[in-house]
Amino acid sequence: MQSNRRWLTLVAAFLLLNVSLSFRNIWPTPAIRWHGELSVELAVCVLGLMAARRWLGPPSRGMLRALSTLWVIFVLGHYADVTAPALYGREVNLYWDLRNVSAVAEMLGQAAPIWLVVAVLAAVIAVVGILYAIARWALGRISEATGDPRERTALGIVAVCALVLFAIEGQQSTNMQAAGFLRFPAPVMETYARQVRLIARARSAARTNVLPPSPSMNGDMSRIKGADVLLLFIESYGAVSYERPEIAARLAPFRVDLEAAIHETHRDVVSAFVESPTFGGNSWLAHITLLSGVEVRDRDTNAILMTQKRDTLVSAFARHGYRTVAMMPGLWQSWPEGVFYGFDEIYSGSRLDYRGPEFGWWDFPDQFTLARMDALEVNKGSRPPVFVFFPTVSTHIPFSPVLPYQPDWPKLLTDRPYESADVDRALEKQPDWLNLGPGYADAMTYAYRSLAGYLRMRADRDFVMILLGDHQPPAAVTGTGAPWDVPVHVIASRPAVLDRLKAHGFHEGLTPVRPAVAHMPALVPMLFDAFGDPEQPQVAREP
Repeated sequence: MQSNRRWLTLVAAFLLLNVSLSFRNIWPTPAIRWHGELSVELAVCVLGLMAARRWLGPPSRGMLRALSTLWVIFVLGHYADVTAPALYGREVNLYWDLRNVSAVAEMLGQAAPIWLVVAVLAAVIAVVGILYAIARWALGRISEATGDPRERTALGIVAVCALVLFAIEGQQSTNMQAAGFLRFPAPVMETYARQVRLIARARSAARTNVLPPSPSMNGDMSRIKGADVLLLFIESYGAVSYERPEIAARLAPFRVDLEAAIHETHRDVVSAFVESPTFGGNSWLAHITLLSGVEVRDRDTNAILMTQKRDTLVSAFARHGYRTVAMMPGLWQSWPEGVFYGFDEIYSGSRLDYRGPEFGWWDFPDQFTLARMDALEVNKGSRPPVFVFFPTVSTHIPFSPVLPYQPDWPKLLTDRPYESADVDRALEKQPDWLNLGPGYADAMTYAYRSLAGYLRMRADRDFVMILLGDHQPPAAVTGTGAPWDVPVHVIASRPAVLDRLKAHGFHEGLTPVRPAVAHMPALVPMLFDAFGDPEQPQVAREP
């Protein structure tokens, strides 16, 4: 009986340690499951404990504590490695991700009630403690077994067989997987080694980074003379909104209405896909990429670029007599990019003076910002044309609660922009973190309704409206392996502008067509070619 109990506990310890480093993610959630894979780290650990006992004697308590701590670090690393692609659409990159921890924490702290934040922190601490306790017991049991001849022999056979199978699978992985043979997850040591390589590569690039020249922005803008240009970066507006059937079906009637609003107001639209420099977040990388025409995929490139004197969309429009304006509802702190771009006016969140109810992380809705943009800059009497840069916020993860659309636009600028019942109804729908797709679709319907309403309200205005996604939503919405493509639409009542864009691969209507026409920075020369003929000399400004 005692012998059976010992074998049962040994098998349990081995399985617990094995599962802890060989689980997979359940897309698109943070949950995990095990499919019977083996952990090569466990095999190496078992043989290491056997060798250590033979040459050094039984391990001390301190050694087991250190090994248990290391095991927890491995478990957390493996969890991040298998979960990040499911939630964010890319692998973990500690060099960049650790820099964003404080910003993410601040966002979640504002979007979630304090009790939930405290509960999540307590749960994380509890999970780490439980992982340590399990690892400490299981490793202790394995270590104890290395001192028993029969148990040591069994462990040795299993460990050696696992290493042999791992070596064979490395040589014949395709055939073995096709046959449904045992599979091994990527070793956690390889995951951490990859992070070290990423950090080293990023630091080296930061020291030696030589950026390409800016594209030419010397066009005469004759085809848009006198028209306002409104550049709206729509948060999380990705190709998935067209290519995931259940999302596309929910958005279809609102796209029909937006396209109807375009034609009712004697405008037309052309559309395409472009590849964003970022995925699932870091919108500002897309913003500076388009405004500068230089691809910016990381913080260091961004920092280096801002030390240089560059032509940007902002400076190019300013040269042609445009008043350049940034509508920044998500801006509540200093913004060094504003100096780099050279806007005439920057309306931060506090300057926009929203007086209605707050909605989660966003504080106030995009429809309000459109109304304020119109009141402050567009709907004026005698004035120069304006170039407006407006990165939206209402379709930001977690997408819920979805804001109510207000058909009475002037009411948005009052102290009571919504009826209480509409606010209560909107706030009832809180984020479903395990199923973000429906909330994403609902948030995008709000964006379409707001845009259609604005177009109808300003049917009398001559403007070119550029609608561009900053990035795809996280992989919890897109699925793993999704492309980094985003839609771009150009709405105008000037056929010559749209015809030039069609020559670059854009298609009529609101539905983009594959393949993507270019990476995002290549969109800049396309736009300037559509706006007018090149001026002479056509020389790109060097850094």
